[in-house]
Amino acid sequence: MSEKKRRYMKKSEIFTFGIGLFGVALLTGWMPDYTQTFFADFAFKGKGFDSSVISSQISAVFLAAGIIGAVIELVTGFLIDNTRTKLGKAKPWIGFGAVPMAIIAMLVFVAPDTKNQTLAIIWMYVIYSLYTAVGCAVERPAECFGALCSPDPSERSSAISIASFMKSVGQSGGMVVVLVVGIVMKAVMGQQQYKNAEAQGLDLIISTAVCALGFILFVMIFFMNNKERVPYTREKVSLKDAVKVVFTNKNLLMVSLTKLTGFGRGVYGTVSLYIAIYLLGSKDLKLALLLPMGIGTAVGTLLVNFVLKKFSTKQTYILFCVYGATSLAILYFVATGIGFRSALIIPFLILNFFCGLQHGNTNVTPNIMIADCVDEIEWKTGKRQEGLAYAGFGLFAKVASAFTKALGPWLLYTWSGYLVSTDANVAYAAQSDSTLNKFLMIYTIIPAAFVILQGVPILFYDMVGDKKERIVKELMIRRAAAADRDFDEPANDAD
Repeated sequence: MSEKKRRYMKKSEIFTFGIGLFGVALLTGWMPDYTQTFFADFAFKGKGFDSSVISSQISAVFLAAGIIGAVIELVTGFLIDNTRTKLGKAKPWIGFGAVPMAIIAMLVFVAPDTKNQTLAIIWMYVIYSLYTAVGCAVERPAECFGALCSPDPSERSSAISIASFMKSVGQSGGMVVVLVVGIVMKAVMGQQQYKNAEAQGLDLIISTAVCALGFILFVMIFFMNNKERVPYTREKVSLKDAVKVVFTNKNLLMVSLTKLTGFGRGVYGTVSLYIAIYLLGSKDLKLALLLPMGIGTAVGTLLVNFVLKKFSTKQTYILFCVYGATSLAILYFVATGIGFRSALIIPFLILNFFCGLQHGNTNVTPNIMIADCVDEIEWKTGKRQEGLAYAGFGLFAKVASAFTKALGPWLLYTWSGYLVSTDANVAYAAQSDSTLNKFLMIYTIIPAAFVILQGVPILFYDMVGDKKERIVKELMIRRAAAADRDFDEPANDAD
């Protein structure tokens, strides 16, 4: 009879790990796209500013914040790997950073009452860069925890998959919040007063407050219940070593490069609000638009876990990239074939679900790969460097996000010919058919090309199969031997 496999994590910990990532995603999944529309459409409405200047600066704001975030990612990873507390190395950053991050997220939606356009632009740069910097110090340790929750790769992968599923649900949570907030505001204020408040972005401000409070609550549930179980090595890591880890481990570099080669896949989020408004007919339909995609993403995370039982992480990643690009191309051709009318809504939403399946791959598989890379680095160097490994991935992710957030607004506000409303009582101006078609391309064809490109680096990834199994077994033996030495040392000292 085979020996029963040891479980390291309590069942409740797997759930509360997911709850923590749900809370993080509830806020971070909400912020970028709604910050963009708040800056462009609401923050300085009625101030007499040049809307074209403000719109063009938004791209630069996100680019600058992304570059700052990339630097902070690396510094955060370095600090995590040099953190030594009874709580562990990642948990303190998550628990103690939650409240500051929530407060700063709220401040993003509190624009200064000024008629100085230069001051307004400076404020956008400062407040969003500050949010990005603080967000790195919470979001990355939360992702890093997946490599620390269990020394068993199988149990670790399952925990990451389940947590990623809950994270994907959280990414759609902000849309649910804004819908509910809108319903409550209409009931309390009446239809006309609500329209006036909506035109000033008040619903976005209230919704962000709700998401920020939820973020704190869910992160604290995780913080109180979860433990780190993989022992950290005690050597101090220099900043030079940090850079070396990120750029010289081939497999970690390949996983990280997927963020750069696929940076444009995220531009669909830039235009999603406007797809709902102009192609489907209402801002409230953004939830109807992205909820099927969010459900598809959640289902995709579970599907990935199933596929990983049959295929390696490398094969799974590439398979989903091919599928993702194909599904987006189909959505474009179906939508243009039907045209921008009410008949578009149902098939668009159904196909959106199938497009969402691919996101399960990018939410789950890279995190499992990075945890495997941490094992490989420990096997080669004797140092356990989760913080730096996830920070390396995060560094590339932040640079990619900066490119995405620079490209997305440029495509939306310049390339598409988008017209900003100048009426204080009208939230959004009418657009031409040419602009609407370009909206659809930003949502489908452009991301499809980048979905294919993101799979290219994984062709060179090799932490799979026999190599992975051999490294895991050797690490288990080394850790057991190290634990025995640590146990014996006090007795030897006493002699």
